[in-house]
Amino acid sequence: MDGDFLKTLIVFWALLLSMPLSAAQLELQLGTTHRTWQTAELLKHPQVQTLTIKNDVSYKKDMTYRVVPVAALLTGIKADDHLQAVALDGFAAELAAAPLLNTKGARAWLAIEDPAQPWPPLSEGKHSAGPFYLVWTDPQAGNISPEQWPFQVASIKRMAPVAERFPALLPDPKLKATDPVNQGFALFQKNCLACHRLNGAGDAQFGPDLNIPYNPTEYFGADFLKRYIRDPQSLRQWPQAKMPGFSADVLPEGDLELLIGYLQHMVGRKVKP
Repeated sequence: MDGDFLKTLIVFWALLLSMPLSAAQLELQLGTTHRTWQTAELLKHPQVQTLTIKNDVSYKKDMTYRVVPVAALLTGIKADDHLQAVALDGFAAELAAAPLLNTKGARAWLAIEDPAQPWPPLSEGKHSAGPFYLVWTDPQAGNISPEQWPFQVASIKRMAPVAERFPALLPDPKLKATDPVNQGFALFQKNCLACHRLNGAGDAQFGPDLNIPYNPTEYFGADFLKRYIRDPQSLRQWPQAKMPGFSADVLPEGDLELLIGYLQHMVGRKVKP
Protein backbone atom coordinates (compact mmCIF):
# COMPACT_ATOMS: atom_id res chain seq x y z
CA MET A 1 0.00 0.00 0.00
CA ASP A 2 1.29 3.48 -0.90
CA GLY A 3 2.71 5.26 2.14
CA ASP A 4 1.02 8.60 1.41
CA PHE A 5 -2.33 6.85 0.92
CA LEU A 6 -1.92 5.01 4.22
CA LYS A 7 -1.15 8.26 6.03
CA THR A 8 -4.23 9.89 4.47
CA LEU A 9 -6.39 6.93 5.54
CA ILE A 10 -5.10 7.13 9.12
CA VAL A 11 -5.82 10.87 9.27
CA PHE A 12 -9.31 10.29 7.83
CA TRP A 13 -10.20 7.69 10.48
CA ALA A 14 -8.74 9.86 13.23
CA LEU A 15 -11.01 12.69 12.14
CA LEU A 16 -14.03 10.38 12.10
CA LEU A 17 -13.31 9.13 15.60
CA SER A 18 -12.84 12.66 16.89
CA MET A 19 -16.13 13.91 15.48
CA PRO A 20 -19.03 14.24 17.95
CA LEU A 21 -22.04 11.97 17.71
CA SER A 22 -24.73 13.11 15.33
CA ALA A 23 -27.88 14.63 16.80
CA ALA A 24 -30.99 12.49 17.12
CA GLN A 25 -34.72 13.00 17.22
CA LEU A 26 -37.46 11.85 19.56
CA GLU A 27 -40.90 11.21 18.12
CA LEU A 28 -43.92 11.84 20.35
CA GLN A 29 -47.28 10.48 19.18
CA LEU A 30 -49.72 11.55 21.87
CA GLY A 31 -53.11 11.05 20.29
CA THR A 32 -54.09 14.38 18.76
CA THR A 33 -50.57 15.73 19.31
CA HIS A 34 -47.65 14.63 17.14
CA ARG A 35 -44.29 16.29 17.74
CA THR A 36 -40.73 15.48 16.78
CA TRP A 37 -38.05 16.90 19.06
CA GLN A 38 -34.47 17.32 17.88
CA THR A 39 -31.60 16.94 20.33
CA ALA A 40 -30.67 20.61 20.04
CA GLU A 41 -34.25 21.68 20.77
CA LEU A 42 -34.45 19.58 23.90
CA LEU A 43 -31.10 20.86 25.16
CA LYS A 44 -32.55 24.40 24.87
CA HIS A 45 -35.93 23.50 26.41
CA PRO A 46 -37.10 26.12 28.97
CA GLN A 47 -37.16 23.46 31.72
CA VAL A 48 -33.84 21.78 30.91
CA GLN A 49 -31.54 21.32 33.89
CA THR A 50 -28.55 19.34 35.10
CA LEU A 51 -29.43 16.42 37.35
CA THR A 52 -27.44 13.70 39.11
CA ILE A 53 -29.10 10.30 39.28
CA LYS A 54 -27.91 8.23 42.21
CA ASN A 55 -27.03 4.61 41.43
CA ASP A 56 -28.35 4.80 37.86
CA VAL A 57 -30.13 1.54 36.93
CA SER A 58 -28.29 1.08 33.62
CA TYR A 59 -24.83 2.37 34.51
CA LYS A 60 -24.80 1.01 38.09
CA LYS A 61 -23.23 4.23 39.38
CA ASP A 62 -24.07 7.89 39.90
CA MET A 63 -24.59 9.70 36.58
CA THR A 64 -25.10 13.37 35.73
CA TYR A 65 -27.35 14.31 32.81
CA ARG A 66 -29.00 17.23 31.08
CA VAL A 67 -32.70 16.48 31.57
CA VAL A 68 -36.21 17.73 30.91
CA PRO A 69 -39.20 16.67 33.05
CA VAL A 70 -41.09 14.02 31.08
CA ALA A 71 -44.35 15.63 32.18
CA ALA A 72 -43.35 18.81 30.33
CA LEU A 73 -43.31 16.88 27.03
CA LEU A 74 -46.57 14.95 27.42
CA THR A 75 -48.94 17.53 25.99
CA GLY A 76 -52.57 16.52 26.39
CA ILE A 77 -51.80 13.31 28.29
CA LYS A 78 -53.96 12.46 31.33
CA ALA A 79 -53.18 10.28 34.33
CA ASP A 80 -55.33 7.37 33.15
CA ASP A 81 -53.70 7.24 29.70
CA HIS A 82 -51.30 4.50 28.65
CA LEU A 83 -47.99 5.10 26.89
CA GLN A 84 -45.33 3.01 25.21
CA ALA A 85 -41.67 3.99 24.97
CA VAL A 86 -39.93 2.22 22.07
CA ALA A 87 -36.14 1.92 21.97
CA LEU A 88 -33.88 1.62 18.97
CA ASP A 89 -33.28 -2.08 19.70
CA GLY A 90 -36.98 -3.05 19.87
CA PHE A 91 -37.40 -2.76 23.64
CA ALA A 92 -41.01 -1.58 24.16
CA ALA A 93 -41.73 -0.33 27.68
CA GLU A 94 -45.42 -0.21 28.61
CA LEU A 95 -45.89 2.81 30.87
CA ALA A 96 -48.88 4.04 32.83
CA ALA A 97 -49.06 7.80 32.35
CA ALA A 98 -49.79 8.70 35.98
CA PRO A 99 -46.24 8.15 37.35
CA LEU A 100 -44.75 10.03 34.39
CA LEU A 101 -46.86 13.08 35.24
CA ASN A 102 -45.76 13.19 38.89
CA THR A 103 -44.14 16.38 40.14
CA LYS A 104 -43.42 14.94 43.60
CA GLY A 105 -42.12 11.61 44.88
CA ALA A 106 -40.88 9.33 42.12
CA ARG A 107 -40.39 11.68 39.17
CA ALA A 108 -39.55 10.88 35.53
CA TRP A 109 -36.99 12.80 33.48
CA LEU A 110 -35.85 12.56 29.89
CA ALA A 111 -32.05 12.53 29.84
CA ILE A 112 -30.64 14.00 26.61
CA GLU A 113 -27.24 12.97 25.29
CA ASP A 114 -25.31 15.97 24.01
CA PRO A 115 -23.41 14.97 20.82
CA ALA A 116 -20.53 17.16 21.96
CA GLN A 117 -20.35 15.36 25.32
CA PRO A 118 -21.39 11.75 24.69
CA TRP A 119 -22.17 9.40 27.57
CA PRO A 120 -19.96 6.38 28.23
CA PRO A 121 -20.88 3.00 26.72
CA LEU A 122 -23.13 0.82 28.87
CA SER A 123 -20.42 -1.84 28.75
CA GLU A 124 -17.42 -2.74 26.62
CA GLY A 125 -18.32 -2.92 22.95
CA LYS A 126 -21.82 -1.48 23.47
CA HIS A 127 -23.44 1.88 22.81
CA SER A 128 -24.34 4.45 25.43
CA ALA A 129 -27.84 4.80 26.89
CA GLY A 130 -28.46 7.68 24.47
CA PRO A 131 -29.66 9.47 22.55
CA PHE A 132 -32.57 9.64 25.02
CA TYR A 133 -33.00 7.84 28.31
CA LEU A 134 -35.92 7.87 30.75
CA VAL A 135 -34.54 8.19 34.29
CA TRP A 136 -36.12 8.66 37.72
CA THR A 137 -35.45 10.53 40.93
CA ASP A 138 -36.65 8.92 44.16
CA PRO A 139 -37.78 5.77 42.29
CA GLN A 140 -38.36 3.86 45.54
CA ALA A 141 -41.25 6.19 46.36
CA GLY A 142 -43.14 4.88 43.34
CA ASN A 143 -41.89 1.27 43.31
CA ILE A 144 -40.37 1.97 39.89
CA SER A 145 -39.01 -1.17 38.20
CA PRO A 146 -35.90 -1.41 35.95
CA GLU A 147 -38.20 -1.85 32.96
CA GLN A 148 -39.47 1.69 33.53
CA TRP A 149 -35.98 3.05 32.73
CA PRO A 150 -35.92 2.56 28.93
CA PHE A 151 -32.75 3.78 27.23
CA GLN A 152 -31.92 4.52 23.59
CA VAL A 153 -35.51 5.75 23.31
CA ALA A 154 -36.69 6.62 19.80
CA SER A 155 -40.40 7.31 20.36
CA ILE A 156 -43.10 7.66 23.00
CA LYS A 157 -46.64 6.85 21.90
CA ARG A 158 -50.08 7.02 23.44
CA MET A 159 -51.60 3.55 23.11
CA ALA A 160 -54.71 1.63 24.06
CA PRO A 161 -54.25 -0.36 27.29
CA VAL A 162 -52.40 -3.66 26.98
CA ALA A 163 -55.52 -5.71 27.75
CA GLU A 164 -57.34 -4.16 24.77
CA ARG A 165 -54.45 -4.56 22.35
CA PHE A 166 -53.47 -8.09 23.33
CA PRO A 167 -56.39 -10.22 24.57
CA ALA A 168 -54.17 -13.33 24.35
CA LEU A 169 -52.43 -12.06 27.50
CA LEU A 170 -55.60 -12.02 29.57
CA PRO A 171 -56.23 -14.43 32.43
CA ASP A 172 -59.50 -16.35 32.60
CA PRO A 173 -62.29 -13.72 32.43
CA LYS A 174 -64.23 -15.66 35.07
CA LEU A 175 -61.71 -14.54 37.69
CA LYS A 176 -62.60 -11.58 39.87
CA ALA A 177 -60.71 -8.34 39.30
CA THR A 178 -59.14 -8.73 42.75
CA ASP A 179 -57.96 -12.30 42.09
CA PRO A 180 -54.20 -12.75 42.69
CA VAL A 181 -53.79 -13.89 39.06
CA ASN A 182 -55.05 -10.52 37.83
CA GLN A 183 -52.67 -8.81 40.24
CA GLY A 184 -49.89 -10.90 38.74
CA PHE A 185 -50.99 -9.86 35.25
CA ALA A 186 -50.56 -6.19 36.23
CA LEU A 187 -47.04 -6.98 37.47
CA PHE A 188 -46.26 -8.85 34.25
CA GLN A 189 -47.20 -5.77 32.21
CA LYS A 190 -45.00 -3.56 34.35
CA ASN A 191 -41.94 -5.80 34.63
CA CYS A 192 -41.88 -8.27 31.73
CA LEU A 193 -43.78 -7.04 28.69
CA ALA A 194 -41.10 -4.55 27.67
CA CYS A 195 -38.86 -7.44 26.62
CA HIS A 196 -41.10 -10.49 26.29
CA ARG A 197 -44.20 -11.60 24.47
CA LEU A 198 -46.65 -14.20 25.75
CA ASN A 199 -48.84 -16.31 23.46
CA GLY A 200 -47.23 -14.31 20.66
CA ALA A 201 -48.85 -11.15 22.03
CA GLY A 202 -46.90 -7.96 22.70
CA ASP A 203 -44.80 -5.44 20.83
CA ALA A 204 -41.36 -6.33 22.20
CA GLN A 205 -38.75 -7.80 19.87
CA PHE A 206 -36.20 -8.45 22.57
CA GLY A 207 -36.68 -11.60 24.63
CA PRO A 208 -38.33 -15.01 24.14
CA ASP A 209 -42.04 -15.72 24.36
CA LEU A 210 -42.97 -16.74 27.92
CA ASN A 211 -45.71 -19.25 27.06
CA ILE A 212 -45.05 -20.62 23.57
CA PRO A 213 -43.87 -23.30 23.22
CA TYR A 214 -43.19 -23.60 26.95
CA ASN A 215 -43.80 -21.41 29.95
CA PRO A 216 -40.79 -20.95 32.32
CA THR A 217 -42.86 -22.48 35.13
CA GLU A 218 -42.86 -25.69 33.08
CA TYR A 219 -39.09 -26.09 32.96
CA PHE A 220 -37.86 -24.18 36.03
CA GLY A 221 -38.41 -25.42 39.55
CA ALA A 222 -40.16 -22.76 41.61
CA ASP A 223 -37.06 -21.88 43.65
CA PHE A 224 -34.86 -21.70 40.56
CA LEU A 225 -37.35 -19.51 38.69
CA LYS A 226 -37.34 -17.04 41.59
CA ARG A 227 -33.57 -17.12 41.64
CA TYR A 228 -33.43 -16.54 37.90
CA ILE A 229 -35.72 -13.50 38.11
CA ARG A 230 -33.71 -12.09 41.01
CA ASP A 231 -30.30 -12.66 39.37
CA PRO A 232 -30.38 -14.12 35.83
CA GLN A 233 -26.61 -14.42 35.55
CA SER A 234 -26.50 -16.65 38.65
CA LEU A 235 -28.08 -19.44 36.57
CA ARG A 236 -27.26 -18.61 32.95
CA GLN A 237 -24.15 -16.69 32.03
CA TRP A 238 -23.32 -15.41 28.57
CA PRO A 239 -21.66 -12.18 27.34
CA GLN A 240 -24.70 -10.76 25.57
CA ALA A 241 -27.18 -11.37 28.42
CA LYS A 242 -29.45 -8.35 28.82
CA MET A 243 -32.10 -9.35 31.34
CA PRO A 244 -31.74 -7.26 34.52
CA GLY A 245 -32.16 -8.74 37.96
CA PHE A 246 -35.25 -7.73 39.94
CA SER A 247 -34.26 -7.06 43.52
CA ALA A 248 -36.71 -7.19 46.43
CA ASP A 249 -36.64 -3.39 46.44
CA VAL A 250 -38.41 -3.19 43.07
CA LEU A 251 -40.20 -6.57 43.11
CA PRO A 252 -41.02 -7.56 46.71
CA GLU A 253 -41.35 -11.26 47.51
CA GLY A 254 -45.14 -11.07 47.58
CA ASP A 255 -45.20 -9.46 44.13
CA LEU A 256 -42.80 -12.09 42.79
CA GLU A 257 -45.19 -14.81 43.99
CA LEU A 258 -48.09 -13.04 42.23
CA LEU A 259 -46.10 -12.73 38.99
CA ILE A 260 -45.21 -16.42 39.00
CA GLY A 261 -48.85 -17.23 39.79
CA TYR A 262 -49.91 -15.41 36.61
CA LEU A 263 -47.35 -17.32 34.55
CA GLN A 264 -48.52 -20.65 36.00
CA HIS A 265 -52.12 -19.72 35.22
CA MET A 266 -51.27 -18.95 31.60
CA VAL A 267 -49.89 -22.47 31.04
CA GLY A 268 -53.52 -23.49 30.73
CA ARG A 269 -54.31 -20.65 28.32
CA LYS A 270 -51.80 -21.23 25.52
CA VAL A 271 -52.76 -19.56 22.25
CA LYS A 272 -50.48 -20.34 19.34
CA PRO A 273 -49.56 -17.20 17.38
